Amino acid sequence: MRKTISMFVTLLLAAIPALAAQDTDSKETERLESAGAVLEEILNVPDNIPQDLLDKAECVVIFPSVIKGAFGIGGSYGRGAMACRSGQSFTGPWGAPTMMALEGLSFGFQLGGQATDFVLLIMNPRGAGAILSSKVKLGADMAAAAGPKGRNAQANTDVTLRAEILSYSRSRGLFAGISLEGSTLRPDNNANEKIYGKKVTATQVVRQGAVPVPSSGQKMISLLNQHSGKNLSDSNSLK
Repeated sequence: MRKTISMFVTLLLAAIPALAAQDTDSKETERLESAGAVLEEILNVPDNIPQDLLDKAECVVIFPSVIKGAFGIGGSYGRGAMACRSGQSFTGPWGAPTMMALEGLSFGFQLGGQATDFVLLIMNPRGAGAILSSKVKLGADMAAAAGPKGRNAQANTDVTLRAEILSYSRSRGLFAGISLEGSTLRPDNNANEKIYGKKVTATQVVRQGAVPVPSSGQKMISLLNQHSGKNLSDSNSLK
């Protein structure tokens, strides 16, 4: 009897790491699926991201359901996904997503106890390349601004034209531009490994096409190709 119990305990202990890994993988899959759901909801409301800005963006980053205490002073981080247009000059279809993390201090920002979604538009190749290769600080390493909203919003203001990243938030059903200056944005390559089943960097995913779009990312990529299939940026900005 004791021998049987001992064998059972040994097998149980051996299984725990595998079960924990499966749970973590599931969380990353759910996060990627949630990014697609958030994008769908935002694109389907009238007062959303101006179409001309989406059409000029090289990449889109989505952080679903960042909750109070996970972002701000003391700052853990929000986790989400980034998708970019494929091709040497970001002029091809939207490609496989890479997982991302949002971190750092934001003294003037309050989540108010409500889950908040963030959407970031990356507006030029330099910004996309910097984010894919390393951690960047918004407002310092890269020019960032609160994005204008509404289908008919005036999107050619000086701030918008100068910004490398335009940021938006949605909380309690309200969608608005929001400044995330002082926060940092970086690739989450550990999450990429869980999504794709092998070690792969953000650059390999986005710029080298090293992996296909996973099933959990199909909605996000399909929506981007449907709503903004062509890059309408000034050709000079893509060189």
